[in-house]
Amino acid sequence: MISLGNDDQLDGGDARAAELAQRLGVVRRRIEAATSAADRTDQPRLIVVTKFHPAEDVRRLAALGVTDVGENRDQEAASKSAGLAGVDIRWHFIGQLQSNKAKSVVKYAASVQSIDRLQVVDALGKAIAREQDATGRSDLDCFIQVSLDNDAGAHRGGAAPADVEVLAEKIESAAGLQLSGLMAVAPLGADPEAAFEKLAGISEALRAVHPSAAAISAGMSQDLEAAVKFGATHLRIGSDILGSRPAVG
Repeated sequence: MISLGNDDQLDGGDARAAELAQRLGVVRRRIEAATSAADRTDQPRLIVVTKFHPAEDVRRLAALGVTDVGENRDQEAASKSAGLAGVDIRWHFIGQLQSNKAKSVVKYAASVQSIDRLQVVDALGKAIAREQDATGRSDLDCFIQVSLDNDAGAHRGGAAPADVEVLAEKIESAAGLQLSGLMAVAPLGADPEAAFEKLAGISEALRAVHPSAAAISAGMSQDLEAAVKFGATHLRIGSDILGSRPAVG
């Protein structure tokens, strides 16, 4: 069973912390049940997507035992990570990455899960080389975002399946970049099981050439069970844990 974290670390009067603990517990039980139903012994890593939510929520999540958070926007992620430098959290960049943001992203991200273009690989390769020279940071885990849409990614983003191998070779050839696997989002309105079964097949083909690229980042609040069934190693869950996004204005 997964612990909900050390409640002693939380302020007993913090209603938001209590809410997060309750929501997190529900999601963790869903993951446990899905893992059991899939007859798996390896439980996927939970990445809590914290975009638009305040840094203090990340601090609360860390006190509840969360070790990984995901962000979609570099400006927000850079600010949060800088303000929470003393908190033991791994940051994952999961949004579409502009090449000119690579230098910033490598300062805080343990992984980039949305690589879909050769230009992004080039930018990350140059940025990580400079950052490792300056700070000695570890290699950057790289996930290729693959489109599961029939029209090559017009809706949810990602590289076409036919382009995955070219991207994989480019990543593996770059010092400081570690090819971890694939990331995908189920197409809007589609059967998530069919989508994630397709992703599992693409992953199998990738691993045949690149055995270490075994990770599959798939599954969100609405479809985590389907993702676990078809081998997801990382789940990106936001709203079911953090609730509705706060108003921005």
